[in-house]
Formats: sequence, structure tokens, C-alpha cells
Amino acid sequence: MPLNFCLAIGRALGKLMWIFLPRRRKKIALENIRQCLNVDEKESARIAKASTVNLGALAMEVLNFPRLKGMMKSYVKVIGLEHFTNYFNSPNRNGRGAALATAHSDNWELLGGALAQNGIPLVGVAKKQKSEGADKFINEFRTEIGMHITYRSGVREMYKMMDEGHVIGLIMDQDVGRHDGVIVKFFNRATNCVTGAASMSRFKSVPIFPAFMHKNSDGTHTLEILPPLIVEKTSDKRADILSMTQKLATLTEEYIRRYPEEWFWLHDRWKSMRVEFTPEEVAEFNRRLQIE
Repeated sequence: MPLNFCLAIGRALGKLMWIFLPRRRKKIALENIRQCLNVDEKESARIAKASTVNLGALAMEVLNFPRLKGMMKSYVKVIGLEHFTNYFNSPNRNGRGAALATAHSDNWELLGGALAQNGIPLVGVAKKQKSEGADKFINEFRTEIGMHITYRSGVREMYKMMDEGHVIGLIMDQDVGRHDGVIVKFFNRATNCVTGAASMSRFKSVPIFPAFMHKNSDGTHTLEILPPLIVEKTSDKRADILSMTQKLATLTEEYIRRYPEEWFWLHDRWKSMRVEFTPEEVAEFNRRLQIE
């Protein structure tokens, strides 16, 4: 079927998804948007619905990876690719790879495919699906577009591939358990954030490349690669990781504010802060982070 027809089907499925979403999930999205963006209920509903509709289009684009592979450069405009080129041509690289930090915004699967098709040796870090069949299905499309896939549990493989020159792609905007992250300021809220990119960068002394996707008015996409960040390596490992994680959270927030309809608002982003931390602990984090 023509790509535009597939995308129209995807958007229609996204609209149906919004209609039949559980009330609790809708409430999470609407409350997240109201608190983060300080908008009224009508605008919150518009953004939440647009974000959900985007998921349908995302799914159709993934299913069209075999077709998009041959037209990637016209379908995804890449800004900042020279940052990777300069790094890979650097005599001080010593054959090592790097970390890539991104978010669940626009089509994060296509982001990985676009980088791979532009010659970046990307390793996508995925969550293993409960269904073996579903897991195999989605990974076939990911590898078809040029990505290597590893799972979150495969930390040793990530470090090995980084030593071999690969770029480890990490999505940095999901909630984690109390003991798996650090608390930073994100949308003026104390937020538990993963430290993967900062930890890997510090341990291996490699740069982090922040990168984000957004959708253009004609249905194509723009991938923006920002200048690389280097984790300062002092005697205080935790402080070094915390500082870089805050920088990445701030960059992510800035991008979401620019394209709010494209972020995955349905995710219960602040669940751990609500469930695993006491109100007194949250208040102390707010004080330290100077949250209003």
C-alpha cells in the first residue's frame, strides 16, 4: 500500500486508541500535561490526543522500514551529523564508540534507523517484550533498517560494543525504581531519572550525543544531533553522574516544550516519586533543587 495511505490508517488507529484508552491512563496524560506545561484542560486534551494519534503513525512507519530504508535521506533530514563525523575522524578516539541520549518523542524507532542509514554504527537498547513472537517481530524490523539490538540487561555487551566503536543508543525519559536512578529537576518537578548515558560515558571516557526527532508539516521528519557532551571525571562519581543527568534532562525538557504533541505523555513518568518516596523526601528534593 502507498506510504501515505498506511500513515492515514495509523492515525485512524491512534484516534481509536485514544477513544478506548482506560480512564486512568488518560488521566495520567492529562495531569502530566497540565502540571508540566501549565495549560488548561482543553489544551491538555488536544496535546494528549495528538500524542496518542502519533503512536499509530509511528507503528505504521516501523512496518514500512523495508521501504523507508531506500528513501531515508529524503524522509528524515539530519541536522548535526558532522558532530559524529568529527568525532569518528578524531585521532584521539582510539577506536572507541560513544553514547547517544534521546527521548520517546516523535518516532524514536525511526531515529535509530536514520542514524544507521547515515553510517552511524548504532546499537539500540531495547526492552525485551513479554511475548517472544512480538519481540522477534519488532527486532526484525529494527535490524532490517540497520540497527544492532541489545537488551537493557546486556550491559557487558554494551561496553564491549562501545569498545569496538559502536554508538550505544539510550532512551533517557522513562521512570525507574527508587534505587536505579538519581533525582533531578525536570519540568520543575523532582524526577527520578536513569543514569545510563552518564554512567557509561564516565566509565569509558566517551562523549554523549543528545539527539531528538520531530515531525515536519509535510509528514517527513527532522533529526537534530546536538554537540557532544563530556562527563566531568572528579573524585565524586555520583556528583559527576548527577550533573550530566541533569544536563540531559534539561535538554530533553527544552525539546518537549518545543514539540509537546510528539512526546509520550501516556507514560506514568513520576510514578516512583509518588509511590516509592515519602512526601518528606520529595519535599527535601524540592528544596535542594530549588523547585517552586
